[in-house]
This record gives sequence, C-alpha cells and structure tokens, in this order.
Amino acid sequence: MRAFPFTAVVGLADLRLALVLSAVSPAIGGVLVRGEKGTAKSTMVRALAGLLPPVDVVTGCRFSCDPAAPDPACPDGPHDAGAPAERRPARLVELPVGAAEDRVIGSLDLERALGEGVTGYQPGLLAAAHRGLLYVDEVNLLHDHLVDALLDAAAMGRATVEREGVSVSHASRFVLIGTMNPEEGELRPQLLDRFGLTVEVRTSREPSERVEVVRRRLAYEADPDGFASRYDEAEAALAVRIADARRGLPAVTIGDAALLQIAEVCASFDVDGMRADIVTARTAAAHAAWSGRTEVTTEDIRVAARLALPHRRRRNPFDAPGIDEDQLDQALRDAEPEPEPPTDGPDDDGPGSGAPPEPSVESEPRQQESEQQQAPQGPQQTVGAGQPFRARLFTVDGTGEGAHGRRSRSLTDGGRTIGVKPPSVREGRPHLPATVLAAAPHQRARGRSGAGLELRSRDLRFALREGREGNLVLFCVDSSGSMGARSRMSEVKAAVLSLLLDAYQRRDKVGLVTFRASAAELALPPTISVDAAASRLESLPTGGRTPLAEGLLRAAEALRVESIRDPRRRPLLVVVTDGRATSGSNAVARAHAAADLIARQGIASVVMDCESGRMRLGLAGELATRMGAEHVPLGEVAADSLAGAVRARTGRAA
Repeated sequence: MRAFPFTAVVGLADLRLALVLSAVSPAIGGVLVRGEKGTAKSTMVRALAGLLPPVDVVTGCRFSCDPAAPDPACPDGPHDAGAPAERRPARLVELPVGAAEDRVIGSLDLERALGEGVTGYQPGLLAAAHRGLLYVDEVNLLHDHLVDALLDAAAMGRATVEREGVSVSHASRFVLIGTMNPEEGELRPQLLDRFGLTVEVRTSREPSERVEVVRRRLAYEADPDGFASRYDEAEAALAVRIADARRGLPAVTIGDAALLQIAEVCASFDVDGMRADIVTARTAAAHAAWSGRTEVTTEDIRVAARLALPHRRRRNPFDAPGIDEDQLDQALRDAEPEPEPPTDGPDDDGPGSGAPPEPSVESEPRQQESEQQQAPQGPQQTVGAGQPFRARLFTVDGTGEGAHGRRSRSLTDGGRTIGVKPPSVREGRPHLPATVLAAAPHQRARGRSGAGLELRSRDLRFALREGREGNLVLFCVDSSGSMGARSRMSEVKAAVLSLLLDAYQRRDKVGLVTFRASAAELALPPTISVDAAASRLESLPTGGRTPLAEGLLRAAEALRVESIRDPRRRPLLVVVTDGRATSGSNAVARAHAAADLIARQGIASVVMDCESGRMRLGLAGELATRMGAEHVPLGEVAADSLAGAVRARTGRAA
C-alpha cells in the first residue's frame, strides 16, 4: 500500500517548508514538529521519504557507504576504489519509543564474540538511517540518554560506540525529524536546542479546509493506490525540485550584509550560544537554493528565523515557544545598511523641520504595558508566584522498577551494574562474565575444540542494573483563606513552582489536588506535562475555610486510580498546608483519620509546612507525624537552605 502523498496533505505550509528545507540541506539539523494529536504530523514525515533522491551505496555495506566517497573508518571497510555499487531509495528509519539503547547505537555481537572468539559489532538504527531519514514519533517520551545519542549523531555526522570491548565509529548523517504532543510533556531545553528547526502545528478552524481533509482521507482509505496515483505528477515535480535545490546549494553565497542581519536577529531574541546563528544561515542558504537563487536575501533570512528561532528564545522550561514577527521585522530593518545622506538640500531632520516625530515601534508595547498597570483591577484576584529557586531533592525510599528518570533509586536497563538477574529472567543487557562462567563448566561435555566457547541459550545471563526512576509527584495544595490572608500564597506558589521545575528535570509525572471552602478537587490529573501544572498553579484562587480531610482523601483516591493505570511508577505525595482543619463538623478528627489512612497505605509523603509568624501551633508537624511523612518548613524547600541548616547544626561556618 502506497503512503499518503506529500502534496495531498491540506494546509501545514510551515511544516511542509521546514521538511523540504531539511531535505535540501541535511546539515540544518532536522525538524521538531509540535502539535496536538490528529494534525497529520506523522503523515507528512512518512510521505517525505518518497521525495528524497535515491542513493548509491557500496554493495553489501551495512553502513550505506557512498561509493564515490566511502568512509575510511567504515567498520565494513575499507572499500576499494571501484567497489561494486547499487542504487536504492533513501530510507525512512523509525525509532520506537521503547527501543533499547543497544538497538539505537549498536552493540557487541554476542554470538560471534562467544562462539567464534572475535569481537564483532552489530549496527543499530543510527547506522541504518545513514543518508536517509530518522523519524522519532513522540520524541519527548524518549529517555534522555537515547535523545542525546540521536542528537549528537545528527550534529556530528558520526556515531561512536565505546562499550563492552567494542570501539567503533561510523558515518551517520541523516535528517532527524521528531514529532511530539506538548500536552504529554516538553523536551529538555538543552535537547530542544539541538533540533535545527521547529514548527508548531495546529488544527485548522476553517470548515471548508476541514471538509477537504476528511474527503481526501476517506478517498485514500477507500483506494490507497488509486488516490496516490492522482498526485504522481506533483510528487515527481517536487522530487525533481528538491534534487535541483540540493545540487544548487553549494553555489549559494551568504554575503557579509546577510551575515550581519542574521547576527542582529539572533542577538535581538537573546538566544544562547552560536548554534542559532549557524542554523539560521544554513536554513537561509537552503531557502535561497529552493527558490532558485544563488545569493541569500532578506526574505530568506526572515523565513529561516521564523523556523530556527522559536524554540531557542525560551528562557525557562515553562515558556511557550514562539517568535514575535514584529520584533523580527524590526531586527531585519535595523541590520540593513543605512542610505547615505543627501549632499545638498535642506536638512529635513533638523529641529526646524516641523515634522512630528514618528512613534517608536518599541514604545507602543511599553505604553500599553504602562496603561495595563494603571488600569483598575477587578475585585477577585489570584496571587502570582514569586521567583522560583533550586529545590531540595525529595525521593521515595527503597528501590523501584519504574520508568527512567532522575529521582528515586530503581532497577533499570541503564545505570551501573550491581549484580546478575536470575537465569529465568532473560531481558536487558547481557552480562558477559556471568555468561562465560555459566558456560565454562560444560565445555568438555559439549565437545568443544579450538577457540571460543560452545554456547547454549540457557547459558545467557543478564545484568542487574540500578539507575534512577521518575515518580508521580502529586501536589495537594491548601488554597483556603488562611493561606491568602497572611500573604503567604505567593511564597507557597514559588516553592511549589520550584518543585515543579525539579520534577520537570527529573522526568516525573505530576498532578495537582487543591482544597478550599468545603471541597477538594483534582485540578490536574497525573500527566507528564509539567507546564500544565504550572499554569494551573499560577491561576489558583484562594479563600474560604480549610477542608484538610477532603484534600487528603481526594489525593489518596487520585493515587489509587493512578496505581491501576501505571502500577510501576511509585508516588510521592507533597501536602502544602499550615495544618489547620476548619471546614465541617469534626474537621480535626476527620483530618487525622485521613492522615492515618495515608500512613497505612504506605504512601511516601512530604508535608510542606506553610505556618508563619512568631506564634506557631505546630499543626503541620503533627500532621506529618500521623502520615509518616517528612516535615519540611516552607523556608527549607530551597536546596541552599538545606545546606545552610546542615552547616548550622554541625557548627560549621556558613
């Protein structure tokens, strides 16, 4: 069955252009496609593979060496001049979210190592994708070390493996394309920056366009080959244009004026490092080649900046990617050479010209901001969060088996080797010494002769490895009137936001329960999208009595439901309260009963004590004792505050 044609996709002009430019110039660094589900992200990527020019490869080379310029360090080489060659289509290699590290970067060929006594290398997906496309769907759900390997190979053009006695380096140049749904969590900023271009895809709200999407999709499902054949001519023309642009790319020049414009634009958006300048220059050159020009123009730079800078202007993980096109146009105008002043005639710009000064482009936003600050505010307000800080690390005791992360101890496929799994467990990374020890006593009975071992499948042993896991961090936040009346909510929100940042960095799931007045609600069900939790926290209102029991019971119920959905992910409950219970009859007794319930269930908990002032009741401390939780005053959530407290207790100088 033929893939859905690239030219048959309705709309998505920016995505179409970004994919085409990456095909013209793989050195750009690939494309990250962000968008909600059902926006044809995967359809566009898979359709692109059919437009790439075919490649000539050395016959039998597992690393797709170019016969005209073979890799001198190819593990299957060196290849002689005039080696047999064959032509094949460019590959689209898909990386599954659950792929093991060995599958991605390659590994020791265990069968040859133990059976023949030689060190062999089994190539991974990075080798298979050389000179083609590497597609990672839901790239934000990949483990960090896998994403690092992918992006390093994409940036350097080579993959290097140093492990288990294997030292291999091979060419790995490909167009890296990742798709993601922001609702399921963001990429780390340092990883986000390694993608050359980014495109935000949104569902069309135009009824006629939506009708056409449905019409074409139904026609394709009814007759895939017949539908695709209608676009053969357009597909062929587009493929020819991409090939022509690739051939014309080396002839494109970027003048000093264009480089100055690129530098001015990147500096105006305050991006970190020089990668933005380099990627913008490469993208502008690719766009010029795509447009049939041999010199980069201002329009090429504008298009390149719109695609290369949105994800690089983020200052913290919760900033939404995007770019102000008015600011972009202003930066391009500022970098244009100024015209020479006239040599004769009156000076029209002098003080006597009588012309009123034109309003500054930058003064309008400032004036609007000033007007907004002076405008009267409504009677209902939510308290904003203070400045976040580096938070303490809170962990779950014991050793889990959850998803890869950076919080609590866990048995994982990565990390350090701490032992050998039982012979009945046959998964993970092989443990070579244990395998050899298991096979060695049986060599005489197996009639071994010569080098190597006579190996049986039952001899294989696998390493038991310990790393870190991500947890479910559920925040149970008191937003009653007692929190807002003492102007503590800003400080509380800053502390919770800091813990959310910490959860973001440690690959945790997060959820948010709030309680006020007479009820509690699950404001945010457990999700990987930490920025969604930050948004809910920022708009959290305060007021009313304190239904502490309801909040604890709602949190316990949320954790129970989530344990059914994701049983391997261990929870950490963070209760943010001053310990008061004032809502309903027997409020204190019911709160104590709820705390006892959490203690009996063995839920790892932290009570963040928000009580302030000289006269303190210590209710949050009593609550922590009942829950079996760690008691942490609000002022000790910061990592440096913990260090100061330790130094004070040990008598060291600060």
